Amino acid sequence: MDYAKLIDHTLLKTDAVKKDLEKLLIEAKKYNFASVCISPIWVSDAYEQLKNTNIAVCTVIGFPQGATPTSVKVFETEQAIKDGASEIDMVIAIGKLKDCDDKYVKNDISAVVKATKGKAIVKVIIEACLLSDSEKVRACNLAVEAGASFVKTSTGFSIGGATEKDVALMKKTVNGKAKVKAAGGIRSRQDADIMIAAGAERIGTSHGVEIVN
Repeated sequence: MDYAKLIDHTLLKTDAVKKDLEKLLIEAKKYNFASVCISPIWVSDAYEQLKNTNIAVCTVIGFPQGATPTSVKVFETEQAIKDGASEIDMVIAIGKLKDCDDKYVKNDISAVVKATKGKAIVKVIIEACLLSDSEKVRACNLAVEAGASFVKTSTGFSIGGATEKDVALMKKTVNGKAKVKAAGGIRSRQDADIMIAAGAERIGTSHGVEIVN
């Protein structure tokens, strides 16, 4: 198995600086990861260094709470694509989902998908650790209906990360209509293997080098 092509090599820590980004990009090119997943301020720098490779630039939208208005998420998405992002990991409006305002949640995701104008894939972060199983199912179904390419377990900034159980539930729910990205707390080859066996087709981790090695 080519683990590198399953990994979004991630740098989202709040205090990340330019030298951290440079290290991430060197590692990405050395191991040929699927993408680098970085904060929006670093997208243009990453794009310039990766544009002649097959490594995608992924960034986060409405991160990490998902509580920004849809219009703001749309602006962030448009700016990210202008800067060179080709993968968008957006956080759902978690409070709206828990209030059963499914129309808002679906429209929020759909607006981001439309804002890409087909130039980027959208992965929808549902923050599974904050949801009941029935809420996870609703979130995944809304993401599929809104045209997302992936559903993603976690931001890595909340009370928990990816679990085998959540990945399996999300995989079953999307039923081939989207893919599943596991992220949050995946630090070893063993962790990655568990998530892949449960159905994950992409792994978000800042431990990509350790996993590949």
